[in-house]
Amino acid sequence: MKFDVVTIFPHMFDHVFEQGVIGKARQKSLLDYRVHNLRDYTTDKHQTVDDVPFGGGGGLIFKIEPLVKALRNIKDPTVKSRTILMSPRGRVFNQEVARELSQVEQVVIFCGRYEGVDERFTEYVDEELSIGDFILTGGEIATMVIMDAVSRFIPGVVGQEEAPYQDSFIDGLLEYPHYTRPTEFEGKKVPEVLRSGHHKEISCWKHEQSINSTLQRRPDLLQKIKSYDRTKD
Repeated sequence: MKFDVVTIFPHMFDHVFEQGVIGKARQKSLLDYRVHNLRDYTTDKHQTVDDVPFGGGGGLIFKIEPLVKALRNIKDPTVKSRTILMSPRGRVFNQEVARELSQVEQVVIFCGRYEGVDERFTEYVDEELSIGDFILTGGEIATMVIMDAVSRFIPGVVGQEEAPYQDSFIDGLLEYPHYTRPTEFEGKKVPEVLRSGHHKEISCWKHEQSINSTLQRRPDLLQKIKSYDRTKD
């Protein structure tokens, strides 16, 4: 799988994915990413990528010409790809979207800056994505979040193949708690059921704990599950 990122600050991505599981995955050629400078797709000597908005207003807007030129040069027509513009107006990114994006061979992501991009560019990309209801200084950090989350679903990136499918949010619930050695620390013990070796009881315990954890920490997720179930009735 390949990520292509378009930004005016390409050096922000230097060394970010050289370590950890993603760094190892790149060494094994399981995935790769390229960072493109949007200014390389301009035609004037000043490499201008922005301009003042029609109708007034604060800030600058990314011009449509270099954006479209970059898209047409980077998108590979021979593979299954997805083109994305990072925007606070976009669909909110979550675990399901990460799994969805992991099914394509190329993901092209445009990092927004300033007051946004020329609205006409939204007609050229497949969709807009947001990582939450807050504003960053640019789309680069949000893009890194998406790349990291999507990469975990690529076969071979995470040591245990089933791990990404047992994480929080996969089934709408938070993940159950985990324990490791020692079995007791300052009077706090690992639950007996986890040391019992009884796989069915352990499985039931994990499911109950996921529900309890979600109820205590994110009850809104349970409400979403109920709403989804009602739509299937």
